[in-house]
Amino acid sequence: MSGLPKGGSFLFGDTNPQDIFTPEDFSMEHNMIYRTAAGFVNDQVLTRMDDLEAKQEGLIRELLEAAGELGLNGADIAEEYGGLPMDKISTTIIAECMGRSGSFAMTQGGQTGIGSMPIVMFGTHEQKMKYLPGIASGEKVGAYALTEPGAGSDAMSAKTRAVLSEDGKYYILNGTKQFITNSAMGDIFIVYAKIDGDKFTAFIVDGDSPGLSTGAEEKKMGIKGSSTRSVILEDVKVPVENQLFEIGKGHVVAFNILNLGRYKLAANSVGNAKFALELSAAYANERKQFGVPIASFGLIKEKLAEMAMKIYAMESMVYRTGGLLENMMESLDLTGEDSGQVAAKGIEEYALECSMNKVFATEALGYAVDEGVQIHGGYGFSAEYTIERLYRDARIYRIFEGTNEINRTIIPVTLMRRAAKGDLPLQEAVQELKSKISADNPVREGVAGLVQAAKDIFLIAMGMSMEKYGKELPKHQEVVGKLANLAMQAFAMESAWLRGEKAAAKQGQSAAKLKLTMAAAYSYGTIGKMVCEAKEILAALTEGEELVNALITLERLAMYTPQNTVALRQEIAAAVSEAGKYVV
Repeated sequence: MSGLPKGGSFLFGDTNPQDIFTPEDFSMEHNMIYRTAAGFVNDQVLTRMDDLEAKQEGLIRELLEAAGELGLNGADIAEEYGGLPMDKISTTIIAECMGRSGSFAMTQGGQTGIGSMPIVMFGTHEQKMKYLPGIASGEKVGAYALTEPGAGSDAMSAKTRAVLSEDGKYYILNGTKQFITNSAMGDIFIVYAKIDGDKFTAFIVDGDSPGLSTGAEEKKMGIKGSSTRSVILEDVKVPVENQLFEIGKGHVVAFNILNLGRYKLAANSVGNAKFALELSAAYANERKQFGVPIASFGLIKEKLAEMAMKIYAMESMVYRTGGLLENMMESLDLTGEDSGQVAAKGIEEYALECSMNKVFATEALGYAVDEGVQIHGGYGFSAEYTIERLYRDARIYRIFEGTNEINRTIIPVTLMRRAAKGDLPLQEAVQELKSKISADNPVREGVAGLVQAAKDIFLIAMGMSMEKYGKELPKHQEVVGKLANLAMQAFAMESAWLRGEKAAAKQGQSAAKLKLTMAAAYSYGTIGKMVCEAKEILAALTEGEELVNALITLERLAMYTPQNTVALRQEIAAAVSEAGKYVV
């Protein structure tokens, strides 16, 4: 890992724009994969969306097998086990393109992510040989059974039990899992249970095992085309060779898989949000009121621009993180039998970034589909228009793969833990910042200045929070959640700005103008909100004269000259309307 940036280190120094990966860096192969995945979704999934939503018998398997023939299911699976291994940018591209496919994105994501990656990363050679080829081809459907009726976010409180049979050949599983994607047609279930009631362990369970049954289909708000049921385990015999990884180490499997799952869900969100903007821009161009297209109205322009800016920020974050993950993979020795575990450990380095991507992207998607409905007006509330389905489908994104509340707590807590281990200079950065604060702090100029201001705002708020609460800070979730927002926005602003700067250095300011405008509009529109959120944190930590002094410090850190963001948004909206879709 020598030379690679540590997870969270972006907060403590400058990043060279040339060191990040952006969509403009796609290779010819990446572009080919994009065309293949997007073509599959547009031609084979979206054209059959009504049948998919009606749960037409056999359609999901047909689509999974079609995706398998194109290599879209095996991108994370070694060729030895039937896959078509690709780099992390390619798997991100596939996830983004699948984001347009509605409920099929959940089915295919369960297949290629949480439903198979536990075997990819933690399985034995024999387990991989037995199960992965079918998943890669789409002939076998994978599912992930972690959640229980009484244990949602608190996975470790699971009640499903596993007891070794008297002859030592089987584990006998009993329990119920809830909200399990792909459960109706699942051939392979990754199930978590406690051996003897206390050793949390992962198992591979065949879908046709006697005693395994599923409940009725959940009547869901959205993603209706995917199967979601409870899974009931009644004296299910699981061969001991199907125990996955080590006894009592199920949490290692679960949490490492969730890191990648969160990241891919963010990539799904990028594709889904682009689709929402495409539908909205097309409608705004066509719909006329008072004799002119509504795209010419200022408040519609503002919505289109804000959607585009958020998409630009989330896209920049996602592919920046993809570059970090790919560089990590390239730095590791993945030739041994434990290569999957080595890869999982490498991905864990960027767990904080994965959580930030998940929260930011899923909430940006929520904004995009909500404003998409608003732009459509009354028609947006009609099932005749696609935006209505996107609105319903998007809501689950903030709940999947660890709720956004859970992921928010992960961000500051991970920073604290890594700082305590000496991996990140959190305390040192806070002290250095305090020593620099003076009455003559310069006004922050340009987006670069705002990016540094954003980091400084987080550091001063984080430092005061740790001084106030120490190790008890994680218990104060209201403060922790706001700290997470500050860190996340700093990452979003910096990612957007770095991408624009990299493009300008390569193509020139003129060619990169829209990217730079996006970054500026987003940053100037966000920094004031960060100041307000930081004020709430400081007011929760202190009062009286101490609070006054803290607020003065905050104001010194965030002095900047506002820009005309109305004009910037108009420029962005004009580009979106002309293209009829997201464009940079």
